[in-house]
Amino acid sequence: MKVKFSSIDKDLRNTGRLLKLLNNTFTEPKLRFMYKMSRKSKMKVKDKTIQFSEEYIVRNDGSRLRICIFKPLNPKKDVPGVLWLHGGGYALGAPEVSKLYAKKFIEVSDCIVIAPDYRLSIEAPYPAALEDSYEALLWMKNHAEDLGIRSDQLMVGGDSAGGGLTAALTLYARDKGEVNIAFQMPLYPMIDDRMTTKSAKDNDAPVWNSKSNFLGWKLYLGSFFATEKVPYYAAAARSEDYSNLPPTATFVGNLEPFRDETIDYVENLKKAGIPVHFEIFNGCYHGFDQICPKAEVTKKAHEFLVNSFKYATENYFAEQNTDN
Repeated sequence: MKVKFSSIDKDLRNTGRLLKLLNNTFTEPKLRFMYKMSRKSKMKVKDKTIQFSEEYIVRNDGSRLRICIFKPLNPKKDVPGVLWLHGGGYALGAPEVSKLYAKKFIEVSDCIVIAPDYRLSIEAPYPAALEDSYEALLWMKNHAEDLGIRSDQLMVGGDSAGGGLTAALTLYARDKGEVNIAFQMPLYPMIDDRMTTKSAKDNDAPVWNSKSNFLGWKLYLGSFFATEKVPYYAAAARSEDYSNLPPTATFVGNLEPFRDETIDYVENLKKAGIPVHFEIFNGCYHGFDQICPKAEVTKKAHEFLVNSFKYATENYFAEQNTDN
C-alpha cells in the first residue's frame, strides 16, 4: 500500500515528510545500535502531577524484572489497576514512555499503572516479552491490596508491539486460568507476522513501514519466523478462538501497516460476542498520537481512548478465582 503525502492528515504531514527524509526504515544494524544506546542511558520521568517509582520482580531463574509504577499524587484505595506495555517493534522502547497514557488514565480514574521493562527481542526473542508481561500481571494480582487496586479490575493495554503483547497476554491469561482481565486496550497492535493484508504489503508510510515490520517480526520470532509454527501467543492474529476474552477498546490509523489486521482482530472479537469500542482515524500513520501529540486528530483519538477507559472502569469487572 503506497501512501501519498496528500493523504496524510494536515497536522501530521510535515512531521511525516521529515521522518521519511531521515529514512525511517529500520535495518538490523540500526535497530541494534539504537537498542545499545538506549540501554546505556536510563530514561528519567519528571512530572510533578503524578508519582513515579520502581519495583523489581524476581523471575524463576533469579534474574530481575524492573517495573515502573505510576500513581496519583494522592493515591486512593480500590481503584483500577492497569498494566501498560510499551511499543517499539518488540525490539526497542522503555516503560518510562508509558507516562503519556498513564497520566490520562490517572486523571479520570485515580488508577495505578504498572509498566514492565520487558525483555526486548534483540536480547531475548519470543516468548521472553510475553513471559515478563505475564509475571507483571500476576504480581499485580498478588499485590492488589498493597497497591490499592481492585482485584476485579485488572486491565491491560499497550501500543504497537505493546498492543500485540496485550492481545497475546489476554489469550495467554485466558488459557492459563490463573488471572482474569477485566478490560484490554491493544492500540494499533502488531499481531500478524504473515504480513499478507493490503495495508501490510509494500506499505511505505512514515514511522513504521513494511520493511521495518518484516525486521521487527524476524527479530521477535527468532527460529519461528517465516514458518507455520508461529504460536498465537506470539502473533495473536493466528488465534482461531476469541471467546472469553475481555471487553476491548482500540484504534488505528488508516494509512499504517497494522490497519487491516486490527480490523480483522476487532471483527473476530465481535463474532465471539466480545464488546468492542473501535475507531479508525483517517490520514494517520503508525504511532501518530505519540509523535504528534498536539494534532487535532490525536486529541480525538485520545478522547476516544479515555472515554472508552472511563466507561470500562464503571462497567467492566472480572472477579478472580479464589482457588488460584
